[in-house]
Amino acid sequence: MLNFFVKVLVVLLFTAAPVCAEQAASAIELFDQETGEHIESLLENSTSVPPALINLALMLSHEQVFMLYQQRGFLPVWLDGWQLKPEVETLIESLRSAGSHGLCGDDYLLAELEGLLRLQADFARHNLCLAPDNRALLDLFLSQAFLTYATQIVEGQVDPSLAHVDWRARRRKADLVKLLEYAMNNHRLPQVLEDLLPPHEEYRQLVAALNKYQEIAAYGGWPQIPSGPTIRSGADDQRVPLLRALLLKTGDLKLAVEANNTYDPLTIDAIKLFQTRHGLKADGVIGAKTLTTLNVPIEERIRQIELNLERWRWMPKNFGKRHIRVNVADFSLEVVEDGQLVMQMPVIVGTQYRKTPVFSAQMTYLEFAPYWTVPPTILREDKLPQIKSNPAFLEEKHFHIISRADGETIISPQEIDWKKVNASNFPGLLRMDPGPWNPLGHVKFMFPNPFNIYLHDTNETYLFDKNVRPFSSGCIRVERPLDLANYLLEKNLGRERVLELLKSTAPVQVPIAPLPVHIQYWTAWIGRDGLLNFRPDVYFRDLDLDIALTEPAYRVIDQLEHTPAQD
Repeated sequence: MLNFFVKVLVVLLFTAAPVCAEQAASAIELFDQETGEHIESLLENSTSVPPALINLALMLSHEQVFMLYQQRGFLPVWLDGWQLKPEVETLIESLRSAGSHGLCGDDYLLAELEGLLRLQADFARHNLCLAPDNRALLDLFLSQAFLTYATQIVEGQVDPSLAHVDWRARRRKADLVKLLEYAMNNHRLPQVLEDLLPPHEEYRQLVAALNKYQEIAAYGGWPQIPSGPTIRSGADDQRVPLLRALLLKTGDLKLAVEANNTYDPLTIDAIKLFQTRHGLKADGVIGAKTLTTLNVPIEERIRQIELNLERWRWMPKNFGKRHIRVNVADFSLEVVEDGQLVMQMPVIVGTQYRKTPVFSAQMTYLEFAPYWTVPPTILREDKLPQIKSNPAFLEEKHFHIISRADGETIISPQEIDWKKVNASNFPGLLRMDPGPWNPLGHVKFMFPNPFNIYLHDTNETYLFDKNVRPFSSGCIRVERPLDLANYLLEKNLGRERVLELLKSTAPVQVPIAPLPVHIQYWTAWIGRDGLLNFRPDVYFRDLDLDIALTEPAYRVIDQLEHTPAQD
């Protein structure tokens, strides 16, 4: 304690009289060494820290904290002697605004930091410095805050493979210790923090939408529309003024209209825009589905945006100069080239029971007049019972049983004792011939992956008339396969050759230059028209993620453990 007061006296003397640069540097070095000694002690003996100094073992949970200080000889990062570096304010402002990215300041010790910084400010007003143990805590907590915040910005708050069994993501990585050292040594912390954010414009647009919705919520949200009969064009309904008030809040109605109960053309157009943004049939009729969607509270929409911001933090830096994106929740496909949308079409995705997984892969070839080899689940649950109940099923439905050994030899069904056959001992592969009966249609687009998922044509085109389309067994059916095949092949083969291939009666494989394909799941996003879109959580993946974000078993921050000192 005496040593502490001696150093405080040194500071008072320095602030009361002119000193040379060498004396000031010597004093700063002295304070840094003392702070460093306490940092080292706290890191190596965190379990024995008195409760009055906060549960340090719990707080210092990020393994890279120890690595950072060990590389520095335990010298402070954020303090110059007894004074804070300017970067502290930069970091604190970022932590305070974490909510604008759907993150929580509690993860970054913000309350503890605010308390220590107030204490530091009180001491500074009296030309005094914090005690070395508090200086050490402040420096440690700032480093922990940076590393945790940066980890969550770069990689997300949870590991997607833990939150979803069928989700694969190529997450971004960064050497955060190295980045922090660079930022502090070169006074570039603002730029480093900015560069850590997902680089995609869609992320920034969704952040702006979140901030707008948070502001709407702060002013009371939007009204709830009472239930009642369907509202159609020209109807006189006392709910119409409430409806207009809601649409003004959401931005679908641009200008206030006459305050009456008539469902007028301007309000109808606003409802059609609302319906389009929410994946509903844009007919302007306010029935049960539209009313239910209108009455989703703004708090739920805010959470939906936050969950999708988390998904953006799982995304790779680059999707590819030319690539295909499928949004499973929107039942849509986009082809993007140089950042521009060059093709868009509806798709059909897996049912809730046979969900289409989320992953990225490289499309490498197209196959025309494809065989359809029945997957094990469909064989067990659908086809095998029909084969056993109807001896003519295989011939009627254009199926053959193919040897597993060579993938070519046809096994006669008359040679099989069907009473002894089950899904596990099925004598070969069940394969359907190419033709108009084949569920893969004329062409499939192959991007090899562990899930055996691909894009393909379909012989059930009537399903595209549906607004919600989870009808497949996991693979993705595209509405306009000819257009997609032409886009991929016409430049090299010509349109006439593509048309010939589509008329093939036997399988033909055509290679292409590898093309990234990204199967994604967005329930909230900004469209290319700048409008905020929402979709129902058809696979309950929003629910899974929401649970994961509150469960320590899934969260990145709770998986990081403090690395103890080594002997």
